[in-house]
Amino acid sequence: MAIASGSWVATVNHHSFTSPTKPIFFITQKPHNSFHVCSSRCSLVLEEDEKKSPKEDKWPFFEPVPDGLNRVLSRLLRDPETKKLTNEFYKKAKENSEFRTAKHLINHLVSSKNWDLLVSLCEDLRECKALPDAHTCSILIRSCIRERKFRITHCLLTVFRSDKALAVLASDSAMKGFNKLQMYSSTIQVFDRLKQCKGVEPSPGCYCRIMEAYERIGDNQKVVELFLEFKSVRLSFLAKESGSIYTIVCSSLAKSGRALEALEVLQEMKDKEIRESSALYSTLIRALADQKEVVMVENLFKEAGEKKLLKDPEMCLKVVLMYVREGKMEKTLEVVTAMREGELRVSDCILCAIVNGFCKQRGFAEAVRVYEWLTKQECEAGQVTYAIIINAYCRLQEYDKAETLFEDMVKKGFDKCVVAYSNIMDMYGKTRRLSDAVKLMAKMKQRGCRPNIWIYNSLIDMHGRAMDLRRVEKIWKEMKRMRVLPDKVSYTSMISAYNRAKEFEQCVELYQEFRMNRGKIDRAMAGIMVGVFSKTSRIDELMRLLQDMKAERTKLDVRLYTSALNALRDAGLNSQIRWLQESFDSAQTRTSRYSNIKNTTTLQGS
Repeated sequence: MAIASGSWVATVNHHSFTSPTKPIFFITQKPHNSFHVCSSRCSLVLEEDEKKSPKEDKWPFFEPVPDGLNRVLSRLLRDPETKKLTNEFYKKAKENSEFRTAKHLINHLVSSKNWDLLVSLCEDLRECKALPDAHTCSILIRSCIRERKFRITHCLLTVFRSDKALAVLASDSAMKGFNKLQMYSSTIQVFDRLKQCKGVEPSPGCYCRIMEAYERIGDNQKVVELFLEFKSVRLSFLAKESGSIYTIVCSSLAKSGRALEALEVLQEMKDKEIRESSALYSTLIRALADQKEVVMVENLFKEAGEKKLLKDPEMCLKVVLMYVREGKMEKTLEVVTAMREGELRVSDCILCAIVNGFCKQRGFAEAVRVYEWLTKQECEAGQVTYAIIINAYCRLQEYDKAETLFEDMVKKGFDKCVVAYSNIMDMYGKTRRLSDAVKLMAKMKQRGCRPNIWIYNSLIDMHGRAMDLRRVEKIWKEMKRMRVLPDKVSYTSMISAYNRAKEFEQCVELYQEFRMNRGKIDRAMAGIMVGVFSKTSRIDELMRLLQDMKAERTKLDVRLYTSALNALRDAGLNSQIRWLQESFDSAQTRTSRYSNIKNTTTLQGS
């Protein structure tokens, strides 16, 4: 016996019913009291109680007809506390020909996640030719897909295919749900089964879902074929999915390198007065920008701006990068103006692309001017743009502006940009502000920004030039303790510092360590070590250095060649001198040419 309390169920106003099958009894309810609903299994007990006290019983029993049963079931299903009675009453209700409780039953079975009984219900509805309305079917399909009940979804689709209208609507809902879950193969399967149904034509929504599925899996040719099929069946182009269909086919044509055909589809949309979308313009402009169709991109971008369809910052970035590659830097500023007019946020990626483009193509001064113009347009710079402009100020020797901009950058929360720190550190080295450099290093660590090899190289170089070997050694040890591997610049700066202090033995030790770590010799390293070997009369090591340079194809400049030649002449090694002249004859040729030019200049001056 099922019991429900605290609810009110309206009594069916019939006093004499005869059920065509086994009788089922209902009890009316007194307000604010509990009630009992008894099935046919407990009817005999209730009849005995009624005989014992017929006058005291104020709760009459009714045996409702089918219409009354439907009405009672509907009201029970609306009450959340009586939904548990549904399974028992459903077994009784489906024996009747009229089935107006289907919608409430479906809602209850979905909420209670009774999926097996749900499939049984739909099969019974099909047999009774009383399938639910289209809205209920769509909700049912979406619920099954959301709960990942894919087997039940296909079973329900099979049931709904008995009705043409429901088959199309249910398939549309299923394909939409599968696309959201990126189950594109299931979408294709649903569409193929729908096409196999006789007398059933897919709706524009179905074509939109299947074209989207093929586009996502990269089958652009199939998308075009489906679009031609969609046009051939002469479905209504005024459907709400028409804009999406045209957008998908334009995207597929653009991705397959057929941007000109995509433009023809766009013109067809305009002729049929189908409203364009921002996604359509974004797709076309991206594809044309990749193909460097500058004129077409300009026209489409201007058209999208006039229609207020500029809503994709990534597309604007594509246009900016195209203009940078083509060297049309002024056009990039027009893109920023259009974005501001369309109330579209200019991202830091766009700003740094513009500023960096001006740095490389027009110089640092022009880049600074453009940055100041962008700030007046209320464009907010990010970490990368700040780092580029700080470097530009340092190159222009406008150190005060660089330091001020760095402080603004830190205040805005960009306090972990290693590139900006290295630029400021290099600036301190050039202006000989060693104490400020050390303080900046401490602030970096305090802010959680780990110094990299650039920072350590700058500190070693500036302290080496100041002959502060104690600080140089301390930085070198700290770098190794922090497991920052020294590079060629690190070794060159260390050797140069010891060379200035005439600590030649330390120079040789560091050079040997550098070579043991498979470091390759460049001109800067070779210039220092030729001088060190010459001053310490290490002719054998000097010859080994020259041989290594020849093996690594490192060319000698005039200064290196002259220093090595003088060292060998002082040592009286004629055979080594001849080897040097034969091995580096090109350098010797440049040396003689340099000497001739110098002598000619001297004679002209005299």
